[in-house]
Amino acid sequence: MLVDRIEAKWIRAFERTFELCAVKQGDPIAILSETQSRQINVHLAELALLSLGARPFHLILPTPPQTVPVPLRSTGSSDAIRQLRPVMRALCSAAMVVDITVEGLMHAPETREILEAGSRVLYISNEHPELLERCVPDPALKSRMKKYLDILRGARTMRVTSGAGTDLTVDIEGAPAGGGWGACDEPGTLDHWPGGVVICYPKAGSTNGVVVLDRGDLNLTFKRYLDAPVELEIKDDYAVGVHGTGVDAELMRSYFAVWQDRNAYATSHVGFGINPNARWDALALYDKGEINGTEQRAYAGNFLYSTGANEFAGRFTLGHFDLPVRGCTIELDGKTVIDRGVLVDV
Repeated sequence: MLVDRIEAKWIRAFERTFELCAVKQGDPIAILSETQSRQINVHLAELALLSLGARPFHLILPTPPQTVPVPLRSTGSSDAIRQLRPVMRALCSAAMVVDITVEGLMHAPETREILEAGSRVLYISNEHPELLERCVPDPALKSRMKKYLDILRGARTMRVTSGAGTDLTVDIEGAPAGGGWGACDEPGTLDHWPGGVVICYPKAGSTNGVVVLDRGDLNLTFKRYLDAPVELEIKDDYAVGVHGTGVDAELMRSYFAVWQDRNAYATSHVGFGINPNARWDALALYDKGEINGTEQRAYAGNFLYSTGANEFAGRFTLGHFDLPVRGCTIELDGKTVIDRGVLVDV
């Protein structure tokens, strides 16, 4: 168990990340948190911003009541703001928002308005600062991200295969795509720390085939390595079958079903990790309360398949799985970008 104590090395890690976000002396920076936020990260953000000469201010919101019968995890869609206009005015007028809400603003309904106002948003994932220290953004990752994102945006078809049996085809022509490297340095942009993921949101009816989660693959909603294979049978975006005999398959079937919502079974986004400093195996070295799993979304060479909400396909739901899969080959219009789990230099 790690100790929640202010360490000079963690202040430096936050300072470096904010420097890469182009924080300047005198910049008004909103630190957005909630009552269940990881308080050490709130304090580290304030100290680092002050050391850079910025003018941080806090917006602290009560964590909303639970509205569903199961714990919400890894949604990327904080509901702490709930369109509270004084809060929105403050966020829209800030040079940058340091987002330390539990789930983050990546898919929150208020985010578009904040970005369109010209503010930029850095979501500091709900991780212990030791993990953030290991994954301080690397400027070299920014150029790498742009190269892979250009290829993804220009492609029409994504094909994913693996020795475990994955065989998935996704029509991604015109699909909204984005990428991150862990810092946001331009107005109207959003990123998350740790960073290093390139993804797109396929349009409705675009995803068909099979995704096989093998032993050692990750279910980040449960923060768990799989002990037995699970096969997702995908037809026109939806998981029409969740096949497997182990507890992992049972857990997935149970969590899918609890929402009583067909959209929970649908494809949310597809993509791949590009961060060589993020590690697949690090999840085994932390207690569940210390991590959020963002590092495992970003490790170089994973195929990231996610289920749940996809606003670009007109689907909204609270149910969400992020599933980094190892050992896959990913081809974009026949061009290999991941070869059996290894990122190909483009």
